[in-house]
Amino acid sequence: MTAPASPGRTAATPEVARFGLKDLLALTKFRLSVLVIVTTLVAFWLRSGAAMSWTLMLHTMLGSTLAALGSAVFNQLMEIEPDSRMRRTADRPLPAGRISIGAAFGLGWLLSALGLIHLVHRVNVEAAFLTAATLALYLFVYTPLKRQSSVNTLVGAVSGALPPLIGWVGAAGPNPARDAYFRWELMVEPGALYLFALLFLWQLPHFLAINWMYRDEYVRGGFVMLANEDEQGERTSRHALAWSLAMLLLTFQPIWHGLVRPLPFAVIGLLINLWLCARALGFQRNPCRDSARRLFLGTLLYLPLMLLLAALLWR
Repeated sequence: MTAPASPGRTAATPEVARFGLKDLLALTKFRLSVLVIVTTLVAFWLRSGAAMSWTLMLHTMLGSTLAALGSAVFNQLMEIEPDSRMRRTADRPLPAGRISIGAAFGLGWLLSALGLIHLVHRVNVEAAFLTAATLALYLFVYTPLKRQSSVNTLVGAVSGALPPLIGWVGAAGPNPARDAYFRWELMVEPGALYLFALLFLWQLPHFLAINWMYRDEYVRGGFVMLANEDEQGERTSRHALAWSLAMLLLTFQPIWHGLVRPLPFAVIGLLINLWLCARALGFQRNPCRDSARRLFLGTLLYLPLMLLLAALLWR
């Protein structure tokens, strides 16, 4: 998995070790997987409250993280050819040939299987089911759909919004023998629905901004995206603003269900959402790379702020 050692340099030198670690992190999309880790943790924390089990939390995080890393490996295996045609992805370890397809395939299976098995045995069947559903949706629907229809963005947002549900149902712990084998009701509790909707809506302006900034790259890779034929950015920016406004309206859902302390959550939450909507409006009024980048960077700050706000004001 690392480059051959050159004469006079052993495979144990720091340069080669760093090179191998960098490729492993790229193969598992570790930075993107951090989003899965954080949202799963926050959801687990919110549902558990003061009665949180640290052991159960660690098992939930371990299983979901392993599965997320495994899905990232499989995603890159399925996109070697388009990745090789895009400048921003051509140097990934698989298209660049630094990691073999066989090694990546084995690693992907190992990580995914360990994650699912761990969740079944140490957390509960609901968390394992949602993790399996995330893998299936991401790999067998979203990934191939990227070359067929721009609807892929919505499908990808669904798979990206499932990790909080994994943390939420994981916090319920093992299924008591007196209960039904599968507790569907955990997935439609108001708190679970809020976190799912927050992650779903957040991803849309986030990825629309990225899509428009790199639309030429996506076309070169053969991906069918909303912004591909939108040279002026009118359609993409309009969609980004609409989804940002939808997030603003979502602020009232946890208040309506009594999940948060209403007044501070409403005031601070609306301020954060209005700030993001202002960036989306700026992109809509003047679609350019700078305004798209401001919206993209705004979404990176928005999500941790809203998750922190929920964590501080959750009842």
